[in-house]
Amino acid sequence: MKFGAILALSVGLAMDAAAVSAARGMAVPAVRPRHALLVALFFGGFQALMPVVGWVIGARIGPLVEAWDHWIAFVLLGAIGAKMLWEARGSKEKAPPRSEAELFGLRIMLALAVATSIDALAVGITLPMLEAPFALSVTTIGVTTAVLCVAGLVLGRRAGAMLGKRLDVAGGLILIGLGVKILVEHLGAG
Repeated sequence: MKFGAILALSVGLAMDAAAVSAARGMAVPAVRPRHALLVALFFGGFQALMPVVGWVIGARIGPLVEAWDHWIAFVLLGAIGAKMLWEARGSKEKAPPRSEAELFGLRIMLALAVATSIDALAVGITLPMLEAPFALSVTTIGVTTAVLCVAGLVLGRRAGAMLGKRLDVAGGLILIGLGVKILVEHLGAG
């Protein structure tokens, strides 16, 4: 797996966390450095941690499913992307709580970080099958998410409600496209 594909995957995975960050930004009167640090650490950190857990699982089962790895990657990435598209289309955003403690409290940030990084766990399972470089993949996923979440926070404050669902749609399309690319490359090589 080349760096361009890893970066595209990272951007796709970061979209739901960036959308949540944008929603946080919409709800505060001003974005403070503390807010940026919290979204970068929680969302970037968990997006980097979950693929590590998935990687361990994938490294154990990878040799057993080597002949099917491209189909597994295609199905997992396609399903995650489709889920993101479905959620962007179907759900209505509720008004976020207004107090800073409710928006950026440790419990709420932890819950949001875990919820937005579950997809990264599933992706982490496929990375060993695709022979993606471990350190580069995890670092790229974490840093990309951190940067996009800070950008989402700031843009959410500036752009308001226009941003949230569009980020989920873009992320879903990127993940589906990456799954199709992996499948086509493997079928074309065989």
